[in-house]
Amino acid sequence: VQLQASGGGLVQAGGSLRLSCATSGQTFSGYVVAWFRQAPGKEREFVAGIRWNSRITSYEDSVKGRFTISRDNAKNTVYLQMNSLKPEDTAIYYCAADRGVISSSIRDSRAYDAWGQGTLVTVSS
Repeated sequence: VQLQASGGGLVQAGGSLRLSCATSGQTFSGYVVAWFRQAPGKEREFVAGIRWNSRITSYEDSVKGRFTISRDNAKNTVYLQMNSLKPEDTAIYYCAADRGVISSSIRDSRAYDAWGQGTLVTVSS
């Protein structure tokens, strides 16, 4: 599956952004789709994930209550709504997808074969 991430930008602290992860020519049915982020000098970390069929979601603790992952079946798109953004949310955000992700591996970037190109989110203080 090919992924296209979009929606990043520059926003002030406390602001909001919505990221999109779309696939073309294929559906996300049966996939787990996740967002990861990588800040300068840091390792890539899990942000949120969703099982397409069941809509079960998972979040990294620091974004719980601020970020929401969702999906649009008709548009084959996964969204990451990010509210109350903080400077420490600044990173390149990547979407990833795979059919074979088990629950215990949803936060492990090595479990995903397909990756989008990344979209930069910059939160100014």
